[in-house]
Amino acid sequence: MNSLPARYHVIHETGYNYDSPVSLSRQQLHLTPRECPWQQSITHRLLIEPEPTFSHARFDHFGNPVSMFAIEAPHSSLVVRAESVIEVQPHLPADGLSASPPWESVRNALVYGAAPVLLEANRYRFESPYVRVKHEFNDFASHCFTPNRPLLEAVGALMSHIYNEFDFDPKATTVSTPVLKLLEERKGVCQDFAHLMLACLRSHGLAARYVSGYLLTKPPPGKPRMVGADASHAWISVYCPSAGGEFWIDFDPTNNLMPDTEHITLAWGRDFGDVSPLRGVILGGDTQEPEVAVTVTPSSES
Repeated sequence: MNSLPARYHVIHETGYNYDSPVSLSRQQLHLTPRECPWQQSITHRLLIEPEPTFSHARFDHFGNPVSMFAIEAPHSSLVVRAESVIEVQPHLPADGLSASPPWESVRNALVYGAAPVLLEANRYRFESPYVRVKHEFNDFASHCFTPNRPLLEAVGALMSHIYNEFDFDPKATTVSTPVLKLLEERKGVCQDFAHLMLACLRSHGLAARYVSGYLLTKPPPGKPRMVGADASHAWISVYCPSAGGEFWIDFDPTNNLMPDTEHITLAWGRDFGDVSPLRGVILGGDTQEPEVAVTVTPSSES
C-alpha cells in the first residue's frame, strides 16, 4: 500500500479533421478533473482551436465540472486539449474489506421504505441507458454474494470474477454494445467491464456508480514513456456506509485492483453516457472519428 501522495501531469487531446466544413459546433466536455477528498487539481487549462464563439463552465447534477462551448463560424478541424496537474492521496479502506457490513444490510438500507432515505446513493441503484438490472447479472454474480458476507469482500470477489472470466479485446465491442451481449461473448474493454460490474451490483439491489478517469501506465523497463500512448479509463465505485469512514469505495475490474494513487478521477455518473469526455452536435463535416491522445506523466519525470 502506497502511503505517499502522487502528482501527475495529464494531457488529454482530441482532434477532428472534417471532410467538409462545419458551420456550427456545440460541445459539452467532461475534461476537468473532479475535486475529491483524496484528489486536488493543482492547475487546469482548456485550449480549443478554433477559438469558440462563446464558452461556459458549470457543474452537472452529479457534481462534475462541465465545460460547454460553441463555434459559430465555418471550420474544417477541431482540437480540444485539456492539461492538468493533479495530486492524488492514498485512499484505500483503512480497515480492509472484511470490516465492511454484510452486503444484505447495505441492500436493505436502500430499498423502498427504508429510513433514512439515502437519496444520493439511490440515484445509482437503478437501470440507466448503458446498465441493465436483470436476473442474468444477478445469477452471474450470485456466488460472490453469499449470506452475511462483508460487502466489500463480496464486491472484491465479483471484481476478480469479471477479471478472470473476460478477455480484454478493444475490437470486440463499441460504445453501443449491450451489456447482455458482453456477458454472452466474454470480451470487451474497461468501459464494458465497468458497465457489467454495475449491472451485477445493481441487480443485487446495491448502489454503484461509473467512474471515468485516467490510469498511470508503466513503460517497459529501460524504455521512455510514450507521449499520447495512454487512454481514458473506467472503473466503478460502490456505496458502503461504514468502510473506514468512506461511503464510496472504488474497484477496477479491468485490472483486478482497488484504485489508489495511480488512478486519477475525472467524473462519475450512472454510466458512460453521463460522463462522456466530449459530446455534442455539428452541422456539416460528414461522419468523423476523433483522434484521441492521452499522456499521464508522474511529476518526477516532468
